[in-house]
Amino acid sequence: MWVCGAVFRLRALAGPRKGLCPASGCRGPAAASYSASADPPRVRALVYGHHGDPAKVVELKNMELAAVGGSDVHVKMLAAPINPSDIKILVGGNYGLLPELPAVGGNEGVGQVIAVGSNVTGVKPGDWVIPANPGLGTWRTEAVFSEEALIEVPSDIPLQSAATLGVNPCTAYRMLMDFEQLQPGDSVIQNASNSGVGQAVIQIAAALGLKTINVVRDRPDIQKLTDRLKNLGAEHVVTEEGLRKPEMKNIFKAIPQPRLALNCVGGKSSTELLRQLAPGGTMVTYGGMAKQPIIASVSLIIFKDLKLRGFWLSQWKKDHSLDQFRELLLTLCDFIHRGQLTAPACSEVPLQDYQRALEASMKPFVSSKQILTM
Repeated sequence: MWVCGAVFRLRALAGPRKGLCPASGCRGPAAASYSASADPPRVRALVYGHHGDPAKVVELKNMELAAVGGSDVHVKMLAAPINPSDIKILVGGNYGLLPELPAVGGNEGVGQVIAVGSNVTGVKPGDWVIPANPGLGTWRTEAVFSEEALIEVPSDIPLQSAATLGVNPCTAYRMLMDFEQLQPGDSVIQNASNSGVGQAVIQIAAALGLKTINVVRDRPDIQKLTDRLKNLGAEHVVTEEGLRKPEMKNIFKAIPQPRLALNCVGGKSSTELLRQLAPGGTMVTYGGMAKQPIIASVSLIIFKDLKLRGFWLSQWKKDHSLDQFRELLLTLCDFIHRGQLTAPACSEVPLQDYQRALEASMKPFVSSKQILTM
């Protein structure tokens, strides 16, 4: 079960967590929240009733908006991205949290408050809000959420930055801060460097005075990608193949060997990251794109005393207070205000074209995050 009003289950909306009901109407107590003289407003949502191919299991449905209770907030969604974790949840893959079905897709996004209940004190109409926890179901035009499920964010940051603020930049910042005591001039190495997290790592590291070595898969437009990452602040960009070449030693003539490696791939790529770490360094794994295990040689573990750690933002949130998460978001917004952190490369897609967005998000070598606009 997911917490903090995070998942609004379509078959259990009669309780205090009001979300959406099928357009054919709700049965039982939920119907009592609607006026008998007027039909409740209808909204659109991307719903899936079982796991499988996202392009096949996701449907755009008309839903009815629940009444606003005393502790509820009526939100008009503005934009919501499609993240790799969303795809994993849709296919029912190896992910730490899977919602009860049927469910509305989307774990991240930004909306604007339209109305609030009489007991709501934390937000007001006009405010921008994002999910406090995963599973909110952001792929919809509007919804009624409990106040505790939302966190206000500044409305003076770019829309794409707000829509993608709550997952990737938070992951990047925490991994840079929590595992090694890095100082300006130190270096960090990472794979999947063109991912949303990777782009955030590059920018936040540059703002902190850290050097980044960024590993990407080779591709026909590799120079274009290299230039784009360097424009974000990347010190070095190398391919997976280049990482295995002796020339890598030349990089460390100008910068120190990294004490922190960030792994989102697994398999051979993670093994090569370990080989580049300085003695006593740490590799943090936050994803497994290659769907292959991490192989760490005995000699690296013994003679270099390397540490293998994992990071999952959802667990970090469980271990920390809502105020600490809010403080993290404000720190990232400061980077945005100073022009040191931008949204990842994005393609905005209208909600009704969701199939095109889902298909694009699963193609290889796509560096543009798909964002559904409402």
